Amino acid sequence: MAESLKIKVTVAGRVYPLKVKNANEEEGMRKAATKINDLVSNFEKNYAVSDKQDVLAMCALQFASLIEIKAINKEEDLTEAIKKISKLNVLLDEHLNK
Repeated sequence: MAESLKIKVTVAGRVYPLKVKNANEEEGMRKAATKINDLVSNFEKNYAVSDKQDVLAMCALQFASLIEIKAINKEEDLTEAIKKISKLNVLLDEHLNK
């Protein structure tokens, strides 16, 4: 079994030690931490929020909403694709039955 890599990431001014499975997971964690820190900085600059917990809650809401929006869009795209495939099947059936 491969050994875990020990890394440290800083989120909102605090250092967190983590264990990751591989370099890809490490890169993902570091990119996520960077995005969170950028968003924290943005919220602190643009809103009168001084409590880190409130800022982190706003970040969590932002990221969670992006995930939900993507899921909704994916579902809508899938529904639209199914409708188009159904229409194509009808056209193919009509053509083949001639």
